[in-house]
Amino acid sequence: MGLRVAFQMDPIDRIDIRGDSTFALLLECQSRGHEIFYYTPDHLSLEGACLIAQGHSLGVEDKEGDHYKLSDPRQVDLAEFDVVQLRQDPPFDMSYITTTHLLERIHPKTLVVNDPCHVRNAPEKVFVLDFLDLMPATAITSSLEVVKAFREKYKDIIIKPLYGNGGAAVFRLGPDDTNLNSLVEFFQTVFREPFMVQQYRPEVRQGDKRIILVDGEIAGAINRVPAADEARSNMHVGGQAEHVELSDRDKEICARLGPELKKRGLIFVGIDVIGEYLTEINVTSPTGIREVKAFGGTDIAGLIWDVIEKKVG
Repeated sequence: MGLRVAFQMDPIDRIDIRGDSTFALLLECQSRGHEIFYYTPDHLSLEGACLIAQGHSLGVEDKEGDHYKLSDPRQVDLAEFDVVQLRQDPPFDMSYITTTHLLERIHPKTLVVNDPCHVRNAPEKVFVLDFLDLMPATAITSSLEVVKAFREKYKDIIIKPLYGNGGAAVFRLGPDDTNLNSLVEFFQTVFREPFMVQQYRPEVRQGDKRIILVDGEIAGAINRVPAADEARSNMHVGGQAEHVELSDRDKEICARLGPELKKRGLIFVGIDVIGEYLTEINVTSPTGIREVKAFGGTDIAGLIWDVIEKKVG
């Protein structure tokens, strides 16, 4: 069954195909004989009742430096497509939120992956708050006094933007770090919204697991070990990927989340687990597909397309 598929994503010439999950989805989509239309979020428009995108037909090849070919530039009505893959990276700002409102006008007749309504209502560091009993101690605040009291109680803490991504602006503050006041002042100045304060978990030195769920079921996992001079485990800041087996606690966390993800139409989700604790639920543009496969794991892109084809069919 050949499908008409549109990919809303960041500029394809800038991606690193070695670790890009969107590229893995593109390769699998092409291998199944589906038609691919590519456009970037700034070329999405609502004209009356029509959701219009300006873009190109796209062909892909797993070859660094020559990984894509664009052809047939044109304007399309996305309501005429079977699937739209919402794969632009955060930041999860008003531009991103507006995208979800626009795509919601064609979903579910055109299947948008992930469901744009629930992408909007489930940002990484907010949706996870529905599962506080699975998380390390956490506060959402803009208050210096709250942060001071939190550090007094938990000693070693992490401060990070509520709508950030990729480990950007994530800071660790130990019990005697004198930068707390100035760092909170910086966050108050730069970010209009509150920020997240969390108990630092030393288990991160053994790695931060990225577990991928497809339609609510465990599909694969990878461990990300931070560099010796880093508190962050994100791979683009030096974290090293390694094979990992899931613990009973990991499976318990996934069992709790799975039914809710499925109910919300969140087909492709990546969760982060440090030690015994859930820290994030990534629904906007999850990553990890290529790393899991590189370490002998499941072909997750294939699982995702199996689900999509079944839903469309």
